[in-house]
Amino acid sequence: MKNQLLKITTLSILSSSLVFAGGYRIPETSVNAVALSGANVANTKGADTAYYNPANMSFMEDSQAMDVNLMYIGLDGTKFEGSGTQAGDNIQAKSENFIVPSINYVSPKYGDLRYGFALVVPGGLTKRWNDSPAIDKAEEFSLTVIELNPTISYALNNKLSLAFGVRALYSEGIVKSSSTASRDLEGTSWDFGYNLALAYKPTNDLDIALTYRSNIDLTEEGNAKLYIGNAKVYDGGASVEVPLPAVLNLAIAYTLPTKTTLEFVYERAYWSSYKNLDFNYEDTIPLAIQEPMDGAISKDWKDVNIYRLGITQNIDEYTLMAGIVYDETPVPDSKVSYELPDSDSVSVSLGGRYQIDKDLDLGMSILYSIRDDRDVNNDEIEGTFSNSNIVLLAFGAGYKF
Repeated sequence: MKNQLLKITTLSILSSSLVFAGGYRIPETSVNAVALSGANVANTKGADTAYYNPANMSFMEDSQAMDVNLMYIGLDGTKFEGSGTQAGDNIQAKSENFIVPSINYVSPKYGDLRYGFALVVPGGLTKRWNDSPAIDKAEEFSLTVIELNPTISYALNNKLSLAFGVRALYSEGIVKSSSTASRDLEGTSWDFGYNLALAYKPTNDLDIALTYRSNIDLTEEGNAKLYIGNAKVYDGGASVEVPLPAVLNLAIAYTLPTKTTLEFVYERAYWSSYKNLDFNYEDTIPLAIQEPMDGAISKDWKDVNIYRLGITQNIDEYTLMAGIVYDETPVPDSKVSYELPDSDSVSVSLGGRYQIDKDLDLGMSILYSIRDDRDVNNDEIEGTFSNSNIVLLAFGAGYKF
């Protein structure tokens, strides 16, 4: 499932690719997360606490809480302008549009315990090209990842809480390439991991949080068809592993007397777990295509830092939010490819919620991710990728009962 893996890679794209944060993670999955550029780890108040910092569930109001969100993701069609040996290779990928749902739930308190549940899309990717040389390796790369994340929190006292969760990920992907040797792959996978969280409230105005989400290898398994020209030379089982990396967040939030909350989040994404892309087939494939289709592809991605800053202002029944995030790409210059032409990015965001009554509120937010142009000169590509910006638009409703 080499292609599937590539598809997963393309996912950056859900930018930081789809936003994708660098690589193919999607950190923003709710109205508040989009509005605050993901700086909602220490100062979480709504039901999405179940996902972003379940330890904070211990400090929420003692009632059931749920929110539902729909997020629109719009990806510009990445442009490539060749230079040097690729002068004249001016091509553009297709623009993409998606609707991504999420649901979060927090239970009432059971003594010092509290339960939560999140259904989110934590990563994914799509990249489709129409022209050579991109279609030789990335005619289509599509990846969908859905996470089920039940969590439990335990309040040690009125200032400190711990939480644990189980991550169950379902993924499926499609990979197509068109060249002398072509492939058409589809696969699915169920994989599991865990998450940990700590919330500490030294004062009423100060919140400190530490969260960790484990690495999960997406073990894609399915069927692959390989062709030489128009002749099918393989039709059978195939598999490949690609990581959704471990992520550590350290966050601090302070609320001013004006009911203004500032939050800073330092995030470390451990992409160095992505060392190579290795495809496995159940049966032997023809010698003529073993090198392009079966050989391990070195990736050697690097661990990266992400910096998030969010501001929340409460004004009566209104909650106004804004944020900014700087995101480093994990992809080294020597490994940039058409499947995932990733680059550093800066994203800015705005949003708000309106409290209709004591139980129901509605929210809306927008995030725009501005991705740097990337000059590439490696064994595969010589040229510049540009126009890879992303917009997220989220709508949601929160309800207490």
